[in-house]
Amino acid sequence: MNTEKFEIVAKTFQGLEDVLAEEIRQLGGENVETGRRMVSFQGDKTLLYKANLACRTALRILKPIYKFEAADPDEVYEKMKAFPWETLLSPETTFSIDSVTYSDSFKHSKFVTYRAKDAIADYFMEKSGKRPSVRLNGAEVVLNLHIAQMSCTLSLDSSGESLHKRGYRVGQTEAPINEVLAAGMILKTGWHGEKDLIDPMCGSGTILIEAALIATNTYPGIFRKSFAFERWKDFDEELFETLYNDDSHEREFTHRIYGSDISPRAIDIATQNIKSAGVSKYIDLKIMPFQRYESAPSPEGILITNPPYGERLTSSDLLGLYESIGNRLKHVFKGYEAWIISYHKECFDRIGLKPSARIELMNGALECEFRKYEIFDGRYKEFKGEGHNLDKRYDAPHRRASHNPAPYNQRKGYEGRHDERPRRDERPRGDERPWRGEKPWRGERSERPASRPSTPFKGKSFERRDRFNPEGEKPHRLHGDEAFRKFVTFKQPSIKPNDETTKPHQEETDKKD
Repeated sequence: MNTEKFEIVAKTFQGLEDVLAEEIRQLGGENVETGRRMVSFQGDKTLLYKANLACRTALRILKPIYKFEAADPDEVYEKMKAFPWETLLSPETTFSIDSVTYSDSFKHSKFVTYRAKDAIADYFMEKSGKRPSVRLNGAEVVLNLHIAQMSCTLSLDSSGESLHKRGYRVGQTEAPINEVLAAGMILKTGWHGEKDLIDPMCGSGTILIEAALIATNTYPGIFRKSFAFERWKDFDEELFETLYNDDSHEREFTHRIYGSDISPRAIDIATQNIKSAGVSKYIDLKIMPFQRYESAPSPEGILITNPPYGERLTSSDLLGLYESIGNRLKHVFKGYEAWIISYHKECFDRIGLKPSARIELMNGALECEFRKYEIFDGRYKEFKGEGHNLDKRYDAPHRRASHNPAPYNQRKGYEGRHDERPRRDERPRGDERPWRGEKPWRGERSERPASRPSTPFKGKSFERRDRFNPEGEKPHRLHGDEAFRKFVTFKQPSIKPNDETTKPHQEETDKKD
């Protein structure tokens, strides 16, 4: 077995770098360093394969192979053409290349991609008179070119399609949450299955499914039909089969996961997705709006939800919805931790509770906040006297969730399941787990789901205090007559008094006479 160590880079969403770094450490990564939307580390081929299978918060796993300096696209062409491409490609090989640029010298990433592609094609034309073909989807070799100012890094993309495309999704509602973001949110809370979990606005069930996979420590990559590294020249099929069929890391989950939604269609879709992921035995679903909750499903637990923001998914009364969320939290979910992600500050204000933690996360292009609320019964002094602590400052420091593994490491014992885990090519379909050899339904979610035609909520997004109030001074508040003069205006009545309206009529009568 080849145990040579090399650099590996894992890409993720902004705000999830610390969670991904901890995942990689748990897998055995060395020299782990976090950057902006990425984590770099050292590992061998085994770790490269395992990172694709096991990482819940990674979007891609890259293997850097060539670093150089370039000041413009033409210099990129020359440096790319100098690389020994026969070590990776042949004229019969298909390839694709994607470029990401953060530089004042490179304005258009697509033009950089064209120049890099031309360099590879011209290299082979000069060598053999034949050139490899470009294929946008399903290419045998997927390349990634990252440019930061003048520093260029060419990498092999070992994942292919983004890792958020797990493979279990067979349907989706409007504006579903990304699987990587959902898993990152759950891991940010520190939950690993120690108590019940509820999502009262579950939509297509993404948070519920990711929670079940975390609770049982099931690798999210086992649902994928393929990875890009399986088409590499040095692919070790025996090693990958061993990693894929190993279930020694899985564990028993003895609690419950609850989901509900106001939409019957959403519950139908969630049921299909949950069954496709093979986690039906852990999840209870029902059709119910959050406002109708009169009792919590269990005495204590954790609530994680992604309510509508008013951007792609609208509500007839968005602020009223958030007000009812706060009302239900205070009266129904006492003893719970509640975690809510949203985009507009006005929405959070309507909840009417002080957050004990606020974490900035990116949901696509939206700068969101993920807030924690401690729901306790009685007065705060009694709550604090029991050893709890609620940071009452509005700008509470961001919570760094603990990522210690759950206190159990037993193998999962499914009822009616054989002691030995089926081989990769023998896996049953249905509720146990989808057969990897069977291609998943092609209606997978796209990178950016289509927007629902609607009028977006016009509220303000989160405003950073240091942007508009650098000195930390409180804004001037108006009182009394000053406020009255500024905010109160009187309009002329649209209907005049009777004596005014009848006067012209009388004059017309006099003229006719």
